[in-house]
Formats: sequence, structure tokens, C-alpha cells
Amino acid sequence: MPIPERKKPDLRPVSDETVMSSSVAWARETRSKAVARAESQGFPSRQDEYWKYTQPDAFISEQVKLTSQLRPELEIFSAQTEYLINFENGHLSSGRLPSVVGCDVERLEESTTLDSHWIRDLYGQLELVGQNPVERSLAAVNTALATEGVVLRATGLLDHPIRIHSVSKGNADAIVHHVIKVEAGASMTLIETGQYGTRANIVIEVDVADTGCFHHIRVQDGVERHIHSHIFARLGKMSTFKSFTLTSDVKLTRNECVLELTGDNANATVAGACLGDGEFHHDDTIFVTHDAVNCESRQVFKKVLRNGAVGVFQGKILVKSGAQKTDGYQISQSLLLDDDSQFLAKPELEIYADDVACSHGSTSGAIDDEALFYLRSRGVSHTKAVDLLTLSFVAEAIQEIEDDTLADAILNHLTKALEIR
Repeated sequence: MPIPERKKPDLRPVSDETVMSSSVAWARETRSKAVARAESQGFPSRQDEYWKYTQPDAFISEQVKLTSQLRPELEIFSAQTEYLINFENGHLSSGRLPSVVGCDVERLEESTTLDSHWIRDLYGQLELVGQNPVERSLAAVNTALATEGVVLRATGLLDHPIRIHSVSKGNADAIVHHVIKVEAGASMTLIETGQYGTRANIVIEVDVADTGCFHHIRVQDGVERHIHSHIFARLGKMSTFKSFTLTSDVKLTRNECVLELTGDNANATVAGACLGDGEFHHDDTIFVTHDAVNCESRQVFKKVLRNGAVGVFQGKILVKSGAQKTDGYQISQSLLLDDDSQFLAKPELEIYADDVACSHGSTSGAIDDEALFYLRSRGVSHTKAVDLLTLSFVAEAIQEIEDDTLADAILNHLTKALEIR
């Protein structure tokens, strides 16, 4: 008896005439080209090389498959002075945006209606570059449809982080696109917390000019969520890009990060940690291209999985011809707290220069029995001992956060999260 084919979902639209008509000429052209890309590429499937570990149906279906409840705000950064921007159900709050010394803060919806605006050279352009060599049709869909998002242009050294906090409930289907430009010598920190939507398609495009610094911290939570995020970044000479993501409890997450180091002596770090329990699927897919001399990149990912949770890591370092003195480091590790959980890894190096130092590694393991016995022999309960070893395991990824205060806030949050499990 033949096996029946799995029913394919009704697919989400890739264009919207209302969005097109509300955009100025350059934005309409950018959106039209994005629609053409998406239609030409088609939506991803498990047959695609970089989707074989993650089922994309939840991201490409016409209807949101979940209903979520409003989550209370995690007071991770409550002691931190910040500039706050709020989103609700995927929409930027109608309130006044913060006034930030050294940074222009605008709405994407307004910026794409202006004939002359600096984002015309960035919006959808880094996403376009990121389509090669791997197609990312859902990022193109975002460029075609997004009207919600913030436009940030850092021109100086920001005294406090900018934090975007999002809340959502019901069947909110969020499409959000942020465009960020860090000018030469400027420095900024962006923090993202909360949930843009029950389902979310997020794109962040970041252009870091020569000697600029961009720091990014993201906390993803919420059980009834399907999150697909993309970061596309371009780094100039002696620039710095650092991104850290903490994920817990989200049902399905795929975080993609595509970095291009185009200026000599640039430095990039992408790091993350996740705590997965039960029906939890978490996918980090990272592509770093070295196209300049004496650049350094680091990929550091730690996943703690239990009760059948699944973790995925796909990381690639591409060193182009002429990108001598490249230092590329990649490590992905999982801590499996039972026999039902699974970690799937695909680390890659592709090198066309001969004077480089590149390495990659991927490991899976259980709790160290000797370390557990040591803690238990000193009166520590089994649960507490496992929690301590879990925190020790993810510490390497958290240490990639530049700001010690923010790193401590993340560690304290994880400690509390483990205590209530």
C-alpha cells in the first residue's frame, strides 16, 4: 500500500499591493525585486541542504498554527538604564520614539515614504547580498512586506543601550525589519526582549562602518511561538560586531546570521545559548565570509536539551582568496540531559587563502558524572547540582558578551529560570 504524501500547507503571500502603493519609488523597486526573488526561489523545504534538520512549514504556511498568551515581562535588565522602544503584536507603538544623543531613531514605515533617505542604500541590500550562495526566500518575503521596524543611525558613542521590547498574544503574525547604520567611530548596543508575535519573521540589516562598534543582545522566550530571524551585517575596517542570543521555551526557532567582513582588521562574534525542554526545536544557522586581511570571527554556541528537545547548529566560515591572516573559530556543543533529546550539527570551513588559522568543533555529551558526584558528596541536591553544571556549561557563550553588567544580568536570569523548572 503506497504511503500517502504529506499534505502541503497553504502558502503565505509574498506581496501586498497596499504596502507597495504606500512606498516611495525606490522602496517600491526594492520590494518588487524582493518579490521576484521570493517567487523565483520558492519557499524552503526539507529537501534543501540547509533546511534538512528543520521543518519550515510553520514559517511558510498562510495561517499561524498557534495561539499564544500574553507573557509577563522578564525583568532581566530592570537595573539597566536604557532607551526603550515598544512593539505590540508586531506593530511599533504609536507613542513617541526616544530621543537618543548620538543616534537618529525613526520608523521604517515613515522612512520608506521619503524620496531621499539614507536607508535606500541599505534596505533590502544586505539581505540581497546574503542570498548568495544560499537562497533565503523568507528574508526576501520580509523585505517585500515589512512596514514595521525601527531605523537607527548611530553617529556617536551612545551612553546607554537601546532596548526593543515586544509583547504579543493570540495569532499575531509579525513581519518586522530593522535597519541599522553605525557610522565611523560610533558605538551602540541594541537589546531585544519579548516576543514580536506568535509567529515572527524578523530581519535586521546592520552596516558597521570603519572603526564602528555594534553590540547586540537578544532574549527569546515564550512557549507558543514560531520565530524565524535573520541578521545581515557588513563590517568595515577595524570594526566590531558582537551578537548574543539566549533562547528558552520557544516551540520553534530558527536564527540565521549572515556576516560579511569587508574591511581589514574587522572583528565579529556570534554567540548563543538555549535551554530546551520537551517540544522545543532550536536552529542556529550562521554564515561568516572573510573578504579582507587580518580579520577575526568567533562562533560560540551552547545548547542544553532535555525531554526530547532538539537543537541544530549549522555554521560556515568562508575565507576568500586574498583574505590572509584570517582567524576563524567555531564551536558548537550540546548538553543532553536525557536519551530522548537530540543535537544535529553541521560545521563547515571553506578556505581559499593559505595564511589562515581556522578551526571548528562540535560535541554532544551528558552531565559529567564525576562532577555531579563531587557536588552531591558535599551536600548539594541532585537538582541543584545539575543546575550548577548547566550554568557552567553555558558560561563560555555568555562570556562573549562585551558588557560585564549585561552578561551578569543574563547569567542571573538563567539562574532564576533553572530554579523554577
